[in-house]
Amino acid sequence: MATLSVKPSPRFRLPDWQTNSYLLSTNAERQRDASHQIRQEARVLRNETNNQTIWDEHDNRTRLAERIDTVSRWKEMLDKCLTDLDAEIDALAQMKESAEQNLQAKNLPLDVAIECLTLRESRRDIDVVKDPVEEELHKEVEVIEATKKALQQKISQAFEKLFLLQEARQRLNSDHRGKMETLDIDRGCLSLNLTSPNISLKINPTRVPNGSTSLQQWDDLSRFNKDHGEAEMKKAIELREAIALTIAETNNELEAQRVATEFAFRKRLREMEKLYSELKWQEKNTLEEIAELHEDIRHLEEDLRRKLQNLKLCHTRLEARTYRPNVELCRDQAQYGLTDEVHQLEATIAALKQKLAQAQSTVLHGRHSHGQGAGAVPAGQGGLRRGGHGSQVCSGVQEGP
Repeated sequence: MATLSVKPSPRFRLPDWQTNSYLLSTNAERQRDASHQIRQEARVLRNETNNQTIWDEHDNRTRLAERIDTVSRWKEMLDKCLTDLDAEIDALAQMKESAEQNLQAKNLPLDVAIECLTLRESRRDIDVVKDPVEEELHKEVEVIEATKKALQQKISQAFEKLFLLQEARQRLNSDHRGKMETLDIDRGCLSLNLTSPNISLKINPTRVPNGSTSLQQWDDLSRFNKDHGEAEMKKAIELREAIALTIAETNNELEAQRVATEFAFRKRLREMEKLYSELKWQEKNTLEEIAELHEDIRHLEEDLRRKLQNLKLCHTRLEARTYRPNVELCRDQAQYGLTDEVHQLEATIAALKQKLAQAQSTVLHGRHSHGQGAGAVPAGQGGLRRGGHGSQVCSGVQEGP
C-alpha cells in the first residue's frame, strides 16, 4: 500500500505562481522591446551621423567661403582707406604750410597798430583820455594777436593731426597685412577635400591658441581701425577747412577793424569841435550870469545895511524905554511890538547873510569852473590812418591845446 510523501520545502500559493509567470512573460517582452528599440536607434544614428558629417563638411566649406568673402571685403575697404589716408596726409601738410606763411604776414599790421598807440601818447593834460579811438586801436591789437594765436593753434593742431594720421595709417597697414595672410590660409583650407594627400590627424586640433580672439572682437578691431582712420580723416578735413576759414577771416577782421578805427577818429574830431562850441557858449552865458549875480550881491549888501539900521533903531528904542520911572516901566503893547520887531530883524539879517554867503560862494565856484573850462577847450587836430592792410600809416591825433 502506497504512502504519501511530503516534500519538506515551502509551498507557494496559486496566486503567487500566477504572478511569477506574469512577471517572467512581461520581462521577456520588455527585453525584446528594448533590443528592438536599440536596433532602431542604431539605424537612425547611422543615418543621422552620416548626414550630419556630410552637412557639417558642407556647412564648414560654406563658412570658409563666406569667411573669405568677409575678409576680402574688409581688405578692399582697408585698401581704399589707406589710399584716402595718404591723400589726406599730403593735403593737410600743404594747408599747414599755408597757415605758417599767413602767420608770418600778420606781423606788419600789428607793428603799425602799436605805432599808432605810441604816437597818441603825445596828447597833453586832460585830453589824455581813454576815448573810443584808443579803444579801437587796442581792439585792433587784440584782433591781430588773437588771429595770430588762432593761426598758431591751427598749426599746432595740424602738426598733431599729421602725427595721428600717420599712427592710424600704421594700424591700417598692419591690419591689411594680417588680412592678406588670413586670405592665403583660408583659401588653402577651402581647397582641401577627403582625397587631398596632405590631410592627417593632428594632436589636439581643437585647442584654442594663445592670443585668440572672438569673432566679435575681430570684427570690432577691424571696424575700429577703419572707423578710426576715417574719423581721423574727417577731423583732418574739418581742420583743413577751419584753417582755410581762419586765413580768410583774418583779412576781413582786420579790414573791418581798420574801418571802425577810422570811424572812431572822425567821430572823435566831430565831438571835439562840438564840445569847443558848447564850451564857448557856456562861457558866454556864465559870464552873463556872474555879472547878474554880482548885481544881486550888491542889492543884498544894501538890504543888509538897511536892516542893520532898522535893528539899531529898535535896540535904541528898547534901551530908552528901560528908563521909564516906577510903575510906568510896564510891558505894554509898544514893548511887545519892539521886541517882536527885533526878533524879526535878527532873523531877516541872518537869512540875508546866509544868502549873501551862498551868492559869493557861487561866484567863486563859477570863476574857478570858468578857468578850468577855458583851459580844457580842445583844438583837436590829427589825421586818419592807413589805406589798407600791408601799407598802413598813422599820423596820430593831437587833442591838447
